[in-house]
Amino acid sequence: MSGGGGQAAPQAPGAATALLGLNVFREGKAFHIRVKPGSEGDPRLLLAVAACPAGLYTVGGDGRVELGRDGCLECGACWLLCGPDVLEWTYPEGAAGVQYRFG
Repeated sequence: MSGGGGQAAPQAPGAATALLGLNVFREGKAFHIRVKPGSEGDPRLLLAVAACPAGLYTVGGDGRVELGRDGCLECGACWLLCGPDVLEWTYPEGAAGVQYRFG
């Protein structure tokens, strides 16, 4: 914190991206997020494309949303936006998932 006013010190552009790059993601046997069958074309998945801080959701060449597997931050934003009728979302098992590193 900087002096006076309780304002946080400004961060350099890209500082958050650099810190996220320190994290480690360990993939488990099964990925903890799955688009439910029949929901692949649901327009709510476009919300996940815009909201996912890890960029796991992308729009493919055919216009359908694709889900990557590496680097999930386990924030649950996609599940909150898409809902349980579109996504099956659980925490990764055991030692799998994100391990936050602070620089």
